[in-house]
Amino acid sequence: MAKDTIDSHQDWNQSQNGPNQKNQNKEERDVQFYRQAYEKEKARAASLAGRLADARNEADGLQFQLDRIKNNPLWRASKPLRRTMHWGIRSYRRIHNLGGPKGIVRKLKQKKIEAEAKKIHGTASFPTPEQAQQQRSAKFDRMVKISILVPLWNNQREFQIQMLDSVMNQTYQNWELCLADGSDEAHSYIGEICREYAARADGRIIYRKLDRNGGISGNTNECLKLATGEYIGLFDQDDILHPSALYEYVRVINEEGADYIYCDETTFKGDSINNMITLHFKPDFAPDNLRANNYICHFSVFSRKLLEGTELFRSGFDGSQDHDMILRLTARARKVVHVPRLLYYWRSHKASTASDISAKPYAIAAAKGAVADHLARCGFKNFEIRSTRAFDTIFEIRYEILSEDKISILIPNKDHIEDLRRCIDSIRARSTYENYEIIVIENNSVDRAVIDYYETLKEQKNITVVTYEGEFHYARINNFGARYATGKYLLLLNNDTQVISMNWLEAMLMYAQRPDVGAVGAKLYYGDRTIQHAGVVIGLGAHRTAGHTHYRINYDNLGYMGKLCYAQNVSAVTGACLMVRKSIYDALGGLDEQFAVALNDVDFCLRIREKGYLNVFTPFAELYHYESASRGSDTADRKKAERYEAESALFRERWKELLAKGDPYYNPNFSLDHSDYSLRTEFD
Repeated sequence: MAKDTIDSHQDWNQSQNGPNQKNQNKEERDVQFYRQAYEKEKARAASLAGRLADARNEADGLQFQLDRIKNNPLWRASKPLRRTMHWGIRSYRRIHNLGGPKGIVRKLKQKKIEAEAKKIHGTASFPTPEQAQQQRSAKFDRMVKISILVPLWNNQREFQIQMLDSVMNQTYQNWELCLADGSDEAHSYIGEICREYAARADGRIIYRKLDRNGGISGNTNECLKLATGEYIGLFDQDDILHPSALYEYVRVINEEGADYIYCDETTFKGDSINNMITLHFKPDFAPDNLRANNYICHFSVFSRKLLEGTELFRSGFDGSQDHDMILRLTARARKVVHVPRLLYYWRSHKASTASDISAKPYAIAAAKGAVADHLARCGFKNFEIRSTRAFDTIFEIRYEILSEDKISILIPNKDHIEDLRRCIDSIRARSTYENYEIIVIENNSVDRAVIDYYETLKEQKNITVVTYEGEFHYARINNFGARYATGKYLLLLNNDTQVISMNWLEAMLMYAQRPDVGAVGAKLYYGDRTIQHAGVVIGLGAHRTAGHTHYRINYDNLGYMGKLCYAQNVSAVTGACLMVRKSIYDALGGLDEQFAVALNDVDFCLRIREKGYLNVFTPFAELYHYESASRGSDTADRKKAERYEAESALFRERWKELLAKGDPYYNPNFSLDHSDYSLRTEFD
């Protein structure tokens, strides 16, 4: 039962315990109470059913009209014209998404930068003979053996040779290559090639011809039976490894105690890795990212100990067996380490998922199954997994709302009645979650209209107006307002916001309720539907403090690698719309009041991370944010600019180690000068 319901039950009981009610039977009172609660829920369900029926009737009417149009001979005759029109619309939208002429210029520059980056990360990144010799001669405390598993099945001759060469050319020498071959007789050359390489590999290549093809899971598990290494690496038969891949992995095993390692990767086509299609630069380990999207993928190397008591690949997840395995093993790992270097080259050809997921349509169902199995093992129940518009195997996960605890929405305000009214009206009109209270924190308003508006608000049962007397100080105002909150959760919300999505509170609460999550942020747009906030990156921007990713990108853009379409872990989220458990807020002392206006939200989120919590950005809670409409820009005048510079300096000093290390959810291959995941082309 929800907490507010229990509380109301207790209050009701107390109210009935007057002098004239002393002899009333408690069981009878309970029956009466629950009958009333039942009738209330019944009425609510009926209301929702009515709204749903109305929506369905409207949809049926629209479908009827659409069918009439489609069956009209004139409509059919206009098909060529409509195709031309749609092409024009798509072209216009592409240009619009780029932000007009400036955006087009920016896109062209990006393409040029990307072309330069591809040169850097291809064969040009391979070690020189001198560097290769240094790496071969390197002595680590742990010279661990890495067993590389490669399941074989009807591989092309040239692909097989290139794969084997990339292993033979590794600068780190303590490896073994385990090959289990399920190919048919028409591809007998695979065995011949493998035996030829094994003859000159000093016993480090172990080849076994299988009696039958067991599929990718079965063949890989047969490879594991051949392995003797302390660490296991997973490698596809048609891909290529960077010569320094194993060296870099053994380095982080020694330096960081890593028991699960992965790297950045690229997709290429043809015979040369320099023919790159996409470059995939990844964040450090991010559990929520991984649940929604198998961003780790290649090249996974892990301690053999992680397999104790479990399988490597499970045949029931063929097509997404790697996602299943990664979810299981990273959950067991003590230290997951990302090597931010492009060390894996994923070949794209007709039969590969690198080319098109439709080449393996069963992979979609397998991926959903893998995520569902993982969530169940983590104790989650009654969740939903849905494909997103970005890609069929990039998911929206809807967690069950465990308890409808009260959410206290804190809204600081000074004058600007229209902003505040729009904000509150949108909360009331578009919130399907009902157990919330609104606390408006009045701060030196002089407009009589807003004072009168406060009086109307006070008449509403779930709205409180409190007064903070003092100059504008965002941190102090919110800390002051939090004292009046009676909810389990706090939602910091700017007065110049407007709710868009109906289930915005649920979309944030489903993460905030998790014991491993701290702050949760929403996707915010400017009035023109360009993105204002989609997560915060540390060190991004001219001041090298923090900046918003995908800033000013059009609302329907998928983002870098689909990032605007799934919930993910971030270092920080904006305080313009931030949900957090009140217990965490109180334990940290709220917002640090040394940051009067700027960076207090980012500092708060980083302190949350220091306590071991995850911060989450969800694109499924959407609001408009008419940024700084109520107080103006931080750099609008000299006084504000000086304050901002002082707060930036304090932030850089406090978090200098983190800033030097770089944001774990970004990537050092990305530029810190732009928010659109532009690539760096020069390195110190």
